[in-house]
Amino acid sequence: MLREIVSNEWFTIFIVFGLVLITMSKFLFAKRFEDFLQVIGNSKYLKIYERDQKFIDGFDTLLFLNLVFGAATFSYIAYSTVISPIKFEIITFLKVAFGVTALILMKVLFERLIASLFEIDRIIDSYLFQKTSYLNFSGFILLPINVLLIFTLEPSKTIIYIVLAVLLLINLIGLFTSFKNYQKLIINNLFYFILYLCALEIGPYLILYKLIIEY
Repeated sequence: MLREIVSNEWFTIFIVFGLVLITMSKFLFAKRFEDFLQVIGNSKYLKIYERDQKFIDGFDTLLFLNLVFGAATFSYIAYSTVISPIKFEIITFLKVAFGVTALILMKVLFERLIASLFEIDRIIDSYLFQKTSYLNFSGFILLPINVLLIFTLEPSKTIIYIVLAVLLLINLIGLFTSFKNYQKLIINNLFYFILYLCALEIGPYLILYKLIIEY
């Protein structure tokens, strides 16, 4: 059982930390938080707040931190369930959290560099805002999922795969939204779009997965 393998005390701290971050985002940005909850299937949030986005945004920062700890927690649970039971170590957990953070931030910085080189800053800024919003929503969904997996449900491969499918679906919706908004530009540059997907959207996650497996 997972509860016999890992320490719930640390996971409880991370979950409480996530709750604090989400609570802060709700009280500090009440209207935006309400709109954010409807981001799936509703473009209102993206249209309204894309115009007001900043390089460092308080709302997105709070939700991004929740995403990092939520993703690291779920990664630990998934690895213990699907691959091999492991003993919880805070240093290893922080390495996973750092890896998730570094992966996302490096992708964003590289995409901004590409935007500057090809003078498509407005398009990339819009795309990054949409992608970040769906990633943060994935982190929001992960919080109750992690609570259930740690304190209520017995994790199984089936449950882990279902959760992964849900997270993938959320981010595919985000990708489809971006495609719909810029379909003419993408169709005219389909080869480069496919190259981008392989190099910056699929490749980094495959590399991270390989590193986790080998580690």
